[in-house]
Amino acid sequence: MTTATPAGTDAPILITGATGKQGGATARRLLAEGRKVRALVRDPAAPGAAELAAAGAQLVRGDFDDPASLPPALDGAAAVFGVPPVAFGPAGPQTELEVARGKALIDAAARAGVEQIVFSTVASTSAPPRRAQGKTLIEEYLRDHVALPTVLRPVRFMTNYLGIGVGIDGISPDGVHRHLFPPHEPMQIIALEDIAEFAALAFADPARFAGRTLELAGDEPTPVEAAAAIGAATGLPIRYEQLTDDETARLGPEIAETAAHWQAGHRWHADIEALRTIHPGLRTLADWLADSGAAAIRAHVTAA
Repeated sequence: MTTATPAGTDAPILITGATGKQGGATARRLLAEGRKVRALVRDPAAPGAAELAAAGAQLVRGDFDDPASLPPALDGAAAVFGVPPVAFGPAGPQTELEVARGKALIDAAARAGVEQIVFSTVASTSAPPRRAQGKTLIEEYLRDHVALPTVLRPVRFMTNYLGIGVGIDGISPDGVHRHLFPPHEPMQIIALEDIAEFAALAFADPARFAGRTLELAGDEPTPVEAAAAIGAATGLPIRYEQLTDDETARLGPEIAETAAHWQAGHRWHADIEALRTIHPGLRTLADWLADSGAAAIRAHVTAA
């Protein structure tokens, strides 16, 4: 059995999903503070992987569906940032496959002597939707098999205003943001950079965050308020429209299930003020827009 060096030393932190949103943000955050980062990638030649390597990350080839590829990636690692790779089939979420992937990483880390894993899953509600079942099972397995587990549960990303490619979210060329949410009800959102900040805090102080589950959000404007803020920051006329039931149904069973779940009154419940005590720099929507969001949205909308 290999032995990982304790977190807080010069050993690397393994980042899974490193070419994705959360993994990429976390890799960049850790590199910025001088931590060594080892990025698990399926294709080291992919543009996102090349960018990480240029930023200073060590690339290691690996795939959750090939458990034999994971031990070399974990050899000597101080800790792991993991994002359970979701799986979808024609009938919807493939929970068993998602759980198998999460367990493969956790088992490989445990065998390698890695004591700390920070897993980012999904924000919870009063009744978990079907698509969250896999993540719930992975969280339980993590707590049972790792000495220093931390779970981050982020809500909707602020970068979703740039579009997520499923016929929902984003802002159309005519300035319309369309989604499931009631227009005048608070809607929690989080900056990707803040997910990375909480991960970095956990890696800096493993004992403080061991066993903790943090529901993450940084702001909660109504969709109408968010549209107004985006319009003011970008100089573009932005408005919000709630999708109708028929429009939602046409987007597929997963979106329809999410809409029904929301209509039944289930909501995210991150305690933003408590989070700000842990991370005083927690970004509001206005902060994110001023930093990079407004420019990115303006470029996205005008190029569409």
